[in-house]
Amino acid sequence: MNIVLIGYRGTGKSAVGALVADRLRMTCIAMDARIVEQAGMSIPEIVKKHDWKGFRDMESEVARELATRDNMIIDTGGGVIERPENIEALQTNACVIWLKASVPAIVSRIEEGTERPALTEGKSFTEEVAEVLERRTPKYKSAAHYDIDTDQLTPEQVADRVIQIWNEGCRSRSIQGS
Repeated sequence: MNIVLIGYRGTGKSAVGALVADRLRMTCIAMDARIVEQAGMSIPEIVKKHDWKGFRDMESEVARELATRDNMIIDTGGGVIERPENIEALQTNACVIWLKASVPAIVSRIEEGTERPALTEGKSFTEEVAEVLERRTPKYKSAAHYDIDTDQLTPEQVADRVIQIWNEGCRSRSIQGS
């Protein structure tokens, strides 16, 4: 069984995934890094060359591939929930945990980042985060078996909660989707 971390950029998926993987002696795979590696170009380059649909196609391929693996922490990209088939694939052998945060927390954590092109045109960064998060929140909620609000927690504290969920809920039963 795998642990799949979902949530918007800046909620702590990468940092928490690495911590949990180390503590549980599992492999951590970052889906975005896998896509970049397979494409041989950065995400902005992928989007420029293939647009967001092309990137999402690559993401779906990686989701299907990782769903066949076991004993992993899967750090997903924030938009993995945009396609229901991604979540269906990832849920087949996983506990899905939504790391969530408020718009101000997300903005403060990622506003200096340059690894992602804009998702909306003509909006401020804060407006974009708020708009996309509002649209995605119901998708994150329906995809997740558990959620953790990361606003006031360190990555170590979030990792502790993920491991507690794993030990008390996920590992002891087979999850067949939400």
